[in-house]
Amino acid sequence: MPAPAPAAHPAHSASTALLHAQGVTKRFGTRVILEEVSLVLAPGERIALMGPSGAGKSTLLNCLGGIETIDSGRIAFDGHELSDLNSDAVARLRRRSIGTVFQFFHLLPTLSAAENIALPLHLNGVPKEARDSRVASLLEEVGVAHRAAAFPDELSGGEMQRVAIARALATAPKLLLADEPTGNLDSKTGELVLDLIETLSRRHHTALVMVTHSLASTRICDRVLHMCDGKILATEG
Repeated sequence: MPAPAPAAHPAHSASTALLHAQGVTKRFGTRVILEEVSLVLAPGERIALMGPSGAGKSTLLNCLGGIETIDSGRIAFDGHELSDLNSDAVARLRRRSIGTVFQFFHLLPTLSAAENIALPLHLNGVPKEARDSRVASLLEEVGVAHRAAAFPDELSGGEMQRVAIARALATAPKLLLADEPTGNLDSKTGELVLDLIETLSRRHHTALVMVTHSLASTRICDRVLHMCDGKILATEG
């Protein structure tokens, strides 16, 4: 087994990082899920987390996004130490600066495509006129403007994931977290979704942390972090 490798690119420093995790450990009961994980992510950088099931990839993603708390170590995002914030402050930071894309879309079934995209803007108190303008622009960017009024059960898998990406980017977040974003799509649609994520990340200078089992999917990333048994074992790129 290879020795653990540093997860930070030599050109990146903690002082200029968008996201800096250091010595992160997470347990569920007596089981160690993450053990002394460290990484640095620069603004606009895209990294992939790879590894077998149970390696801790999704748990790490949730910890980086403030969805789950950690048992030890530290996570700093955009100048904020997550452990210094209460749950309400973490939620506000997430709503403002972090977007998330899931494997199974997680669109609200009673809302149209446009309404799903508008939801985070509504939660952030954005006025209706500005919301409508932003939603229209995003629908165009992800190529589903013609499906604005459709409900999730009327959309294809690829269309649902495009809507989910638009929703994740609605607040112009600095960080996009993607958990197997192509895992529920056929290969052709998955490739199109990956291209879309890369294009939008570059266009808006949005950093990306993507969990994937697919080596081919890592083509859109600057670095690949290989995980096993809750540790980062190697870094490529």
